[in-house]
Amino acid sequence: MPEVEMEDAPSTVSPSDQLAENPSNHTPTPTPLPVTVSKPIPHTYDLGNLRLPDANPIPDNSPATLASTARECAQSLVNQLLTVCTVTYTDSGVHLTLPAPPTPLPREKPVPKEKEKTKWERFAAKKGIKAKKKDGKLVYNETSGEWVPKYGYKGNNKAGDNDWLVEVDAEKEKHTGEAGDVRREKRTERKEKVRRQERRQRANERNSSKGAG
Repeated sequence: MPEVEMEDAPSTVSPSDQLAENPSNHTPTPTPLPVTVSKPIPHTYDLGNLRLPDANPIPDNSPATLASTARECAQSLVNQLLTVCTVTYTDSGVHLTLPAPPTPLPREKPVPKEKEKTKWERFAAKKGIKAKKKDGKLVYNETSGEWVPKYGYKGNNKAGDNDWLVEVDAEKEKHTGEAGDVRREKRTERKEKVRRQERRQRANERNSSKGAG
């Protein structure tokens, strides 16, 4: 029987052995950057706005120099925050209480204009009429012995609407010849007051818009 020569099987090399054989494939560990920052011109801090104006001149505008300068400013700002501000540890994380910002920032939008006074406000200011002090929304109903709203649902202004017996105005009946419906007249009067108030409000709004324009 003829003899057959067998080739050697390829050997298996582990990744660690490959790194040991070829050190150039190994990524070097980055050197930690310094935490302390020292500058010829000391930094000034605006912790309330998280600002750090740096008055030190920059040697050049290369990306490496700009990145290094930005990192040092950020590191200096973080150091000052952890030194000056009150640190609170909670379940949600670490919180810093910032002080009041010393640098006022400009407004994003212009200062709103003063609202134009209505016709009634101008008349009240001219006559020296002061607004009445609000005494609450409830009044005491002596008939029911309860506190009820002045207006609206079950309001005190609707007292008598559900009475089964109402007094007839004798003088009105003498002149008109009809007894009239007191409940219906009260409801009509309330609705008319609401319509008059809405008309006055719309007129005031139109006058205000004309004065603003």
